[in-house]
Amino acid sequence: MTQTIEFDQARRDAFTDQVFVDLSASYVGVMVSLGDKLGLYEQLDGAGPLTSAELAERARCAERYVREWLNSQVASGYVTYDGEAETYELPPEHAAVLADSESPTFLTPAFNVPASMWLDEDRAVRAFRTGEGVPWGDHHERLFCGVAAFYRNGYRAMLVPEWLPALDGVVEALEAGATVADVGCGYGHSTVLMAEAFPNSRFFGFDSHPESIAAARENAADAGVDDRVTFAIGSATDYAQGGFDLICFFDCLHDLGDPVAAAGHARSALAPGGTVMLVEPNAADHVEGNVGPIGRTYYSASTTLCCAHAISEGGEALGAQAGEARLADVFAEAGFGHWRRAAESPFNLVLEARA
Repeated sequence: MTQTIEFDQARRDAFTDQVFVDLSASYVGVMVSLGDKLGLYEQLDGAGPLTSAELAERARCAERYVREWLNSQVASGYVTYDGEAETYELPPEHAAVLADSESPTFLTPAFNVPASMWLDEDRAVRAFRTGEGVPWGDHHERLFCGVAAFYRNGYRAMLVPEWLPALDGVVEALEAGATVADVGCGYGHSTVLMAEAFPNSRFFGFDSHPESIAAARENAADAGVDDRVTFAIGSATDYAQGGFDLICFFDCLHDLGDPVAAAGHARSALAPGGTVMLVEPNAADHVEGNVGPIGRTYYSASTTLCCAHAISEGGEALGAQAGEARLADVFAEAGFGHWRRAAESPFNLVLEARA
């Protein structure tokens, strides 16, 4: 028996509008990336009203291209426009997101992540067809700088002022002098931030991606903390240094093929009374609780990045929206007896585990 389903044209139209908004946003992402790379936002920041010719001169770009780019920014609501004077202006509140590289809300470099996802689309198609994984290092290079930039300023705003103090006794240990591991450290921004704040402690960053470790070493040298920070190539289950007072996993446990083994290795590498700090995307335990811009961003990235890497290591893949209950199960299976949600932000859960 054929079931008759009534077609709701109004619903179709509303959904068409929704998808077109998403399509428009993908176009805007290219404009944001251009604005960042060409220094257009930087030149607009704090300059007051500018004509397209004035901005082109400041940024050393061709005026006709700059004018069209500016109009795209006006249409997007990123830049304001005075029709009588034909001038454009970047509001300071928008500059905090688009131009200020030290702002905790600076997002322009993060557009490198979806750019890498497009560039790696053929790999994703093959992975879907075959079920094979895609190792982190096999992605386009724009992924690595994009992910590092996406997390860097958020960590700067939250890690030392809020997250570490939320852990029981950890700040006191760091001030006195502790040994810390940053597992899956990437470009080392989290490691460097802790080293800057706690000069009596020693920090070790581990990552399986050689290019990221090279960047981390440069970042530590630039920050003047390379005397107390050591970066080495290593996975979450084979770093050799032990006796850590604090082991950190920043937005990486869900990428691992065997998170239970990673948690178990951390347990064996902890000093007596040591703490694991697990920072993961802030997600509900069920799909219906993750509907919205943050959830769709993380699920989409997880499809081609997080799950793909975990599968490349032979795992089932937690996914970026694993939720606290599944993470708690991982650490319980690895033998941890203490588990606590220490803090949270709109983007992250900060979880504390002890043996």
